Amino acid sequence: MTKRRSRGDGGLHWDEKRQRWIATASLGYDPSGKRIVKRGSGMTKTEAKNKLKEVLRDHEDGLAIAPTGYTVENAVNDWLMYGLAGRDKGTLDNCTILSRNHVIPSLGARKLRDLSAEDVDKWLAQKAKTLSTRTLQSIHSCLNRSVKRAMARDKVKRNVVELCSVPTGQAGRPSKALTLAQAESVLKAAERTSMHAYIVLALLTGARTEELRALTWDHVFLKGAPAASPPVPPHIAVWRSVRTSGDTKTRKSRRTLALPARCLDVLWQHWEDQGWDRLAAGDAWEENGLVFSSAVGKELDSTNVRRAFRQAINKAEGVNAKEWTPRELRHSFVSLLSDSGVPLEEISRLVGHSGTAVTEEVYRKQIRPVIQTGAVAMDGIFKVNPKR
Repeated sequence: MTKRRSRGDGGLHWDEKRQRWIATASLGYDPSGKRIVKRGSGMTKTEAKNKLKEVLRDHEDGLAIAPTGYTVENAVNDWLMYGLAGRDKGTLDNCTILSRNHVIPSLGARKLRDLSAEDVDKWLAQKAKTLSTRTLQSIHSCLNRSVKRAMARDKVKRNVVELCSVPTGQAGRPSKALTLAQAESVLKAAERTSMHAYIVLALLTGARTEELRALTWDHVFLKGAPAASPPVPPHIAVWRSVRTSGDTKTRKSRRTLALPARCLDVLWQHWEDQGWDRLAAGDAWEENGLVFSSAVGKELDSTNVRRAFRQAINKAEGVNAKEWTPRELRHSFVSLLSDSGVPLEEISRLVGHSGTAVTEEVYRKQIRPVIQTGAVAMDGIFKVNPKR
């Protein structure tokens, strides 16, 4: 004989409106006296009972019940809205673009609780056909951080994205460096343009674009201190960047660089030209003390600089302006010094790297001098008669 259920034990019934079986269980009362009822639903009785068991197991483990309608898009949007608070605007914009263009269109409609590692693997494999490895890492990070945040708020039980590795994508655009002839052509083409001083300083000091955009006149010492002991040459203090904190990229990126004579000449001229710009702008001028600014004194953004740079070098011989970016002036700085025999350690100090390993890894194609020390030494040790 089937045992009769006790009052409050719940039951199993067919919901005509939802067209599903509903399994219920009563777990007592909350502090307000309201009955606590847990439910599980399914197309079959067995499925409904299994869902209820899962809900009860989570309740016993102290876990909140993940909402069934919460999607990947909801998780990503919540992360973009609340998970990036205090981050740099550039970071927020970049994450938003990657999420809107690559994550949400492909996985957004998927319920988060139903997202599987296989779904993520297939998504990444498809994206690897068109995106670079670096971009794949970025979109994987966006999804991973979104799901991790959702998991911390009991929207999902586990983060399957962490189980998935990033495949190798398409080869990215390789950075390149100007030859000496190309560099001279670029400098000549930039004369009498608003970008002349910027290009000369970037190419002859190796400063990063975000460092030059934040450079202020109180960190430019065009006269130096010739009467000091020892004398201090004209120099710039690369101590700031356009990052949110205002700090340079790393601690060792904070450096003071002597100015080559060519930089000194163009900066004096640039200081004078900016004075005329200030007069022309009148009340519209916004004084920020910036060396490189807009026509009304405001800070330049990377798009402004890239567009103006390409316009300035448009007539340079042997250079296709559309194929070059301002940051490659820094690569060219490393290349030209390396070709001139400057030691790697010294180049690393000049560009503000934390060590030579970074210089070699990032600029390995520009490190050209053949190291001859070992060959010369071995020729001395093992006497070899030259061939006749």
